Amino acid sequence: MLSWRDGQPFSARFGDVYFSDDSGLEEKCHVFLRGNNLPERFSALRCGDSFAIGEVGFGTGLNFLCAWRLFSETSPPSSSLDFFSIEKYPLSESELADALALWPALRPYADELCTKWHRRVPGWNRWCFDGGRVRLTLVIGDVMDALTEVRGGIDAWFLDGFSPALNPEMWTPEVFESVVRASRPGASFSTYTCAGYVRRGLERAGFRVGRCPGFGRKREMLQGELPGLPPPRPIVTSAIVIGGGVAGCAAAAALAMRGVPVILIEGEPTLAAAASGNPRGILHIRLSAGMGALQRFLLAAYGHVLALLDERLPVDGESRAECGELQLATSEPELRRIERLAALDWPAHLMHRVDAAEASGFAGVKLEHGGLRFPAGCWVSPPRMCAALAASPLVTQHVGHRAESLTSVSGGWRVSGQDGGGRAWAYDAQVVVVCAGYQARSFVQLSHLPLTPVRGQITAIPETAYSERLQTIVCAKGYITPSARGSHLLGATHGFNDEAVDLRVPDHAENISKLAGMSAALAESLSVDAVAMGKLGGRASVRASLPGAMPLVGESLPGLYVSLGHGTHGLVTAGLSGELIAASVFRQLLPLPKTVVDELATVRGL
Repeated sequence: MLSWRDGQPFSARFGDVYFSDDSGLEEKCHVFLRGNNLPERFSALRCGDSFAIGEVGFGTGLNFLCAWRLFSETSPPSSSLDFFSIEKYPLSESELADALALWPALRPYADELCTKWHRRVPGWNRWCFDGGRVRLTLVIGDVMDALTEVRGGIDAWFLDGFSPALNPEMWTPEVFESVVRASRPGASFSTYTCAGYVRRGLERAGFRVGRCPGFGRKREMLQGELPGLPPPRPIVTSAIVIGGGVAGCAAAAALAMRGVPVILIEGEPTLAAAASGNPRGILHIRLSAGMGALQRFLLAAYGHVLALLDERLPVDGESRAECGELQLATSEPELRRIERLAALDWPAHLMHRVDAAEASGFAGVKLEHGGLRFPAGCWVSPPRMCAALAASPLVTQHVGHRAESLTSVSGGWRVSGQDGGGRAWAYDAQVVVVCAGYQARSFVQLSHLPLTPVRGQITAIPETAYSERLQTIVCAKGYITPSARGSHLLGATHGFNDEAVDLRVPDHAENISKLAGMSAALAESLSVDAVAMGKLGGRASVRASLPGAMPLVGESLPGLYVSLGHGTHGLVTAGLSGELIAASVFRQLLPLPKTVVDELATVRGL
């Protein structure tokens, strides 16, 4: 918890200040910006290049805001900045806002950070600022766990943990060695401390270390660099994305944010015509208390997509409704799962335990069970989400163009096919990203993938005088959304190896039957007879599934990437998957821990 002493933020946990009481802003600029020679290094960046800063101790975020401001003032417009930081004890929203209010000159930057802050999740967070030119990867967790998972290479380090005497775990030989392993050749560091064991530890790890004048009453500080010159990161000037659903549009958006012209190819006449075409879809993650690769990925993807939607899709009841979600404990296994999750004491803005009475209060209807409430849970319009992601002027849409073959050519790949009139077409690009669901197997290079088509049907059921009181998404074995335009959506069925998209009365019956496990009152209110059931609306579509629950995201062949098998999690996972692919293409800092990246790129079930 943040304390205050003489008008300055103070950590009671570590008994130390967050910054100098002489001038915290000038201290940060002296120690970390000028200490790493960043004004000159930012100015010298090439067009399309990127620079990565690593930080040990995010604190109030002041270092990040200072680096962002300097970058915006000195770097070429086509360059980009990655800022990687670790914080074990993050401030609350109000604490962060109060601390940053001390610096009016940084208010435009601070306001954007505070907007993202309430989307933070335990583990890895990736947020984009300034139209994607600046990317913050914030790891909420232990310093060593985070440092061993960095992939992409850091160019400059801000070693800004609290005083070594008060916070020794941030200043160990193991930390210094991990900092070096996560660095590119020629990486620099700076730190306000001049402690002898810190200097010796950094030297043993591989840095050339020197003393220089400190700030204010600090006579000296340390700075240094690793030997060698960093290899140039690749310059990419063209890309093709195959598939106009959420996964494809997210990949196109992430590439376009890095200045790459993208050709987006979709075989149907419109974007979001297949699995991403439902009128509403819910952002739903089913977590467990274990922190395996899937759970870490889902958490990171959930925080990322919420921030992404804040930028791209209005909360207007048509594109998106942030109505919250309840996951009910309707069975003993579910109750045990929910109790284990509640015991983790994660922040309440992410999720918190509710009993049946509290759940009923949030829902607006009678519920027999409590469970977990996700306050940020929402439904979105997938077609509108796709349109918003693909709206960049750098994304050229070619709908009604069926991609039929991939061919390796000099400098990249050629995608060939036919349009709706039977006319042949072909486009070349350095990079191709395939996001075509289970139909990706039609390409020879991807025919070995164990993708399975899974048919899902949702049911649109008219609201009643009672059901229109429902205020939140309710999930158990199925789900129901609050009413919009006079109807609720219920879902969804799962039929493996079924590619038909006709509406089926038995599937409507299955969706409706799941209401009884959520709310007897809702089930009674929305009950329909067999005749009426045959007249219900809805939609059937086919998703792609892989063995296990992880999608397949990564480089399949040089320059050929895939984002496939997102299944029922696609609205949550597609955004961060697109960001991962774009960062991989440019060999930038990756937005996920390397163990998760490796698992995402693993072909399972072969």
